Amino acid sequence: MHIERYDGNRDALLPLFALADDSPTQVASYIEEGEVVVARAGDEIVGHALIIDTGDAATFELKSIAITQARQGEGLGRALVAATITYCRERGGRHLIVSTATADIGNLRFYQRLGFRMASIVKDAFGPATGYPEGLLIDGIPLRDQVVFELDLGTD
Repeated sequence: MHIERYDGNRDALLPLFALADDSPTQVASYIEEGEVVVARAGDEIVGHALIIDTGDAATFELKSIAITQARQGEGLGRALVAATITYCRERGGRHLIVSTATADIGNLRFYQRLGFRMASIVKDAFGPATGYPEGLLIDGIPLRDQVVFELDLGTD
């Protein structure tokens, strides 16, 4: 497995973006922003991470991250987050934020295990008004609210 910056056509990554976000409207709004790093197994792209500026030079956002279903559980997500942290630190970043659904138990566990701390909750972030179908469930929990996590990158 190899992680590298991706400069290709981002439409080729749409299946990965769709794994990370259930709203095509939302994906379309940010897919061309920031920098993308990918995880490759040979010539095949098996994961991605999208890193965007927040307007605060010290804070970056991990806007999208996904691993193909066949390769989940192999540590590729951790490797992509590590590459994202390196990218942010090299650019003077002191904080990395990421958000996910409060209903997504797996993501909540993943980010906390990596040292992210809950920073805020955005109520009713997911619904028809923001491009998400009504009635979506994750792990049997209604998709409604969003949690924002923050990781203090410190200074190396």
